[in-house]
Amino acid sequence: MFYKSSASLAAVAMLTTVSQAAAGGRALECYEPVRRPALYNTVYEDVMVSSGGQIVDYDPPIYGTSESLEQIAPPRVTYEVVPAVTRTVYHTVKVDDGGYAWEWRVIHGRKVRCKVWRKARYARVAETVIVEPERVRRVVLPAEYEGVAREVLVRPERRRIAEIPPSYRTVARRVVVREGSTSWRRVHIPRHCVD
Repeated sequence: MFYKSSASLAAVAMLTTVSQAAAGGRALECYEPVRRPALYNTVYEDVMVSSGGQIVDYDPPIYGTSESLEQIAPPRVTYEVVPAVTRTVYHTVKVDDGGYAWEWRVIHGRKVRCKVWRKARYARVAETVIVEPERVRRVVLPAEYEGVAREVLVRPERRRIAEIPPSYRTVARRVVVREGSTSWRRVHIPRHCVD
């Protein structure tokens, strides 16, 4: 069997037909096209639908309050002055010894100077006396405490990671196993195409 390319043989056949028509000559060789269809096949392949990933489940930390008694000042010693204790005492004191003195008097309309006797004079006088003197006293101050509230961690944060695998789906795809083609085959037709 003899094959040529479809384009060149088509040209040859066309020229031959034209030549015969024009010249009215006899056909020496005849060819007919032979078409071979394309051959297909169905293949199946896995296609990724989802690439997968991770799911993170997060629980935040939990905090609480803790109360405690803390010392804010240590024990210490200080000193203070205790004032004196006093008392008021009253005394009678002589303020004038008395005795003879001269004084002016008016007697029967006459102003005369007379010698007179005066008694001693006394007065009540207040006096402050110290019962207990001033002193310095030692004072011991105890430690001072205060309630303090602090934030404490009851439970730390938690993270749980779940892995999600990728998912696939099988799909069918039509592929060409063999391309279609056209060839020329020589034919023998009695009284027309003779070797």
